[in-house]
Amino acid sequence: MDTVEQIEQYMSVPSEALIADMKKLEGDFMILGIGGKMGPTLAYLLKNAIDAAGTKQKVIGVSRFSDGTLEQQLNKKGIETIACDLLNEEEMKKLPVVPNVIYMAGNKFGTQGNEHFTWAMNSYLPGRVAEHYKDSRIVVFSTGNVYPLTEVKMGGCDESVLPNPVGEYGQSSLGRERIFTYFSHLHQTKMVLFRLNYAIDLRYGVLVEIARSVYTEEPVDVTMGHANVIWQGSANEYAIRALLHAASPPVIFNATGPETLSVRWLAKEFGKRFGKEVKIIGEEADTALLSNSSKAHQAFGYPSVSVREMIELIAHWIENEGELLNKPTHFQERKGQF
Repeated sequence: MDTVEQIEQYMSVPSEALIADMKKLEGDFMILGIGGKMGPTLAYLLKNAIDAAGTKQKVIGVSRFSDGTLEQQLNKKGIETIACDLLNEEEMKKLPVVPNVIYMAGNKFGTQGNEHFTWAMNSYLPGRVAEHYKDSRIVVFSTGNVYPLTEVKMGGCDESVLPNPVGEYGQSSLGRERIFTYFSHLHQTKMVLFRLNYAIDLRYGVLVEIARSVYTEEPVDVTMGHANVIWQGSANEYAIRALLHAASPPVIFNATGPETLSVRWLAKEFGKRFGKEVKIIGEEADTALLSNSSKAHQAFGYPSVSVREMIELIAHWIENEGELLNKPTHFQERKGQF
């Protein structure tokens, strides 16, 4: 793959299972916070699945659309758009009510020093949205950052592990979950809490950050020595298909790949492909932020793109100076300061 269009097209091909699920989901779809890293490709995948299923549902994307071209790109692909600042109560109340909602709004980066905005986005706004969409099915994008760091040998937190987030981003994300859960109990709203970490695109993500460091001969810090990743196209598919699993109280799915990956191993793999010597700093800690996603794998199958495939695609992209998003994951962060 050599262009952004090719990446988005590759991520937007629906599986037979997704097409079949479209036929079971009645009514239109709304994606709140479509302007983030994952929103556009999720919308394209959803629209393609609807077209393949022949079900005629609308896909509506909501964002402030501060990027001048995104709205036109979405419209060109048959996705309706509404420009809205979700924190503006009057604007939010005017949004149409639809049966299926995917909630992707939130704030992570720049939390430090701007904590009030992060809490408003991540913990206040969910209550307003949950009230407005009390009769809808809702998949709520959350994060594995609600979990504590655990010993690597344990294989990651499954959904039975009690949240214990480190830092205000993780804490406010748990606030998001708790507020949505309150309204699920109050109105019997069917929901899924979708704890994702870490999605992989060729333009951003854990693997891109490691690859760039190796390619530019910068040191790779292995103190946070292990991570989980999932191909973004698969994460998008899981999120859409999760609508059929929504319930009250909310169902929880961890969304990531099956492997606990060594950061050192990943760096060395990129080093082989680039013909570069890998510079390692630090020593692997006994703990890391890890999730066990076997419940999602049982429900939706394994991710469609393997780790080695992602490594090959990203190495090619980096070597050919492909466009990158300046949106680091900060996966090495151990104190929750984003």
